[in-house]
Amino acid sequence: MSGAPTVERVVTTGVFALGEGSWEVENNVWIVGDDREVVVVDPAHDADAVVRAVNGRHGVAIGCTPGHNDHINAAPELGERLDAPVRLHPGGRQLWEMTHPGRTFQEIADGTRIRVAGTEPTAIHAPGHSPRSVCLHLPDADALFSGDTLFRGGPGATGRSFSDFPTVIASIRDRLLGLPGHTRVHTGHGDGTTVAREAPHLGEWIRRGR
Repeated sequence: MSGAPTVERVVTTGVFALGEGSWEVENNVWIVGDDREVVVVDPAHDADAVVRAVNGRHGVAIGCTPGHNDHINAAPELGERLDAPVRLHPGGRQLWEMTHPGRTFQEIADGTRIRVAGTEPTAIHAPGHSPRSVCLHLPDADALFSGDTLFRGGPGATGRSFSDFPTVIASIRDRLLGLPGHTRVHTGHGDGTTVAREAPHLGEWIRRGR
């Protein structure tokens, strides 16, 4: 591969459901690699749209950041269609089983590297929004795939089951905001941001408590 790996976004629409309710959401699905092979991050809602975007490239892996259904509901189908393993932190198994009972996945842990297109996205364990969320860091593309841990304007929601605000704040403070400031944060929903843009606001998030 020559040059930096590419990062492509596919926006899909569907339902996020947890015990206390359901919500219509738009999700960002990220495709990382080159013109030969890719990793798909957070396969949400619409496997057909993701397969079209992959466009015949080899699928190395399907990486899931949290285990919430809106990040994993297309994962088994996409894994089968791309002949690629689905990777999830083992601490997300309870959430996974709510959506895909009896289906298996390969485990991903803090520091796991996924080799694709001459580069290696690396998992960063960042719990809080869900019990064992991970982010994927790809320095070669100045990129962090943050799932629902960090957004433009603050951490992911923690007012629902399986989440904890002090934990997500600790993950952001200790694991993410120390990355280079120019790192682009590719989020699970909505517009992205950078580490430098978000870092000065940590104290504000702590004071508002959400």
